[in-house]
Amino acid sequence: MKTQKMYESTDQMIVLISDKYNILQSLGRFGISLGFGDKTVGEVCRDQGVDTYTFLAMVNFTINGYRDLEDIGRLSVPTLLHYLCSSHEYFIDFQLPFIRKELTEALDKHQSTTSLILKLYDDYSHSIIRHMRYEEKMVFPYVQSLLEGKPMRFFDIEKYSLKHENIDGKLRELKNIIIKYLPDNGKQNNLLMAALHDIFNNEEWLKQHADIEDHIFIPAIRHLEKKVRQNDVSTKISNMLGKNNRETEELSEREKEVIVCLVQGMTNKEIADNLFISVNTVITHRRNIARKLQIHSPAGLTIYAIVNNLIDISAIE
Repeated sequence: MKTQKMYESTDQMIVLISDKYNILQSLGRFGISLGFGDKTVGEVCRDQGVDTYTFLAMVNFTINGYRDLEDIGRLSVPTLLHYLCSSHEYFIDFQLPFIRKELTEALDKHQSTTSLILKLYDDYSHSIIRHMRYEEKMVFPYVQSLLEGKPMRFFDIEKYSLKHENIDGKLRELKNIIIKYLPDNGKQNNLLMAALHDIFNNEEWLKQHADIEDHIFIPAIRHLEKKVRQNDVSTKISNMLGKNNRETEELSEREKEVIVCLVQGMTNKEIADNLFISVNTVITHRRNIARKLQIHSPAGLTIYAIVNNLIDISAIE
């Protein structure tokens, strides 16, 4: 069995296209324009603002079925998002209407089956559009929120992966009906064959699109989710530490004195007598201390006093 070539950044872009002309469709969805001469993949991607590692991951996946990414964290999520959004735009705005026009021209409008075949195609188109609009409404904004470090709390990529299903069944049914049951309509037969050829290509493209989402996009978003959550935890810890530091500074000198008395085991009356204040004032100070520090137990106050050098550990009985 012949080993397929793994494309690298030093390969000429024209070589990729010569080996697999279908890659031309992907170039447009990455935003890569033609006219790049003999430049390498790395040079073309750099010149046109496309992440090279992500581009090659997609190319090697679609051409060679290579799924073992060396470093999922190197994938550029913005590049993937741009690719998928452009794919939706191409499919909804161009490909689906184009094939319907082909079918309309190829079918005999006087045949009773024509309207039924077009209805089958329209049902297929609507299911595809509905699926893609869901991704545009829910999935893509969620991914953008991850990139901004502010993930939407009501959604995650697992919900999408469970909902992500194969939606090309109606296309297969349409294709099979045309092949098996549609009668020859004479001169228009070539038009029908051309439309059928495009339907086959669409079926292949749709499967490839779903595979890219399953094996590249979803794993990349899982990795991004994990990274964002780790950063979120670190931020919360930093905020808590910063909050505690600020609250330490906000303690009055009298409140610090009350803490020292408390960790030495004094009662409210003993603290009042020692500091020459009323018992009610001691109670007010204790309430303010608990509110500022969010510490209510004697053990917690003792630890706080030691850490902040309010008292020496030797002074505690």
